[in-house]
Amino acid sequence: MQIPWLEACVFATVLCGFFGIILKKNLVMKIVSMDVMSTGVIAYYVLIASREGLFTPIVSKVKNGAYADPVPQAIILTAIVIGFSIQSLMLVGVMKLARDNPTLESNEIEKNNTP
Repeated sequence: MQIPWLEACVFATVLCGFFGIILKKNLVMKIVSMDVMSTGVIAYYVLIASREGLFTPIVSKVKNGAYADPVPQAIILTAIVIGFSIQSLMLVGVMKLARDNPTLESNEIEKNNTP
């Protein structure tokens, strides 16, 4: 059985990240908002995957029981690693932009670089 308020908190985290990406003008804040949204999506996936009655295949005394599938765990770990690498790449891009521009506000950068 799932807890509805926990699902609501995870959904609120995803929405906070989404609105942060749309409404924030600072590029670093956009990257942080994207990370918050990614964390919410991963938390929602973990919340859906956690069900009662499933046993860990490695540490369990139950024989012939319903075991948890390890494939979603591997996918989530892969998503975390890919999210970290994308975040690192975006921060490097922001560092390159910071060398040429006095601000990290997206609308100011667009004004300075538009012919």
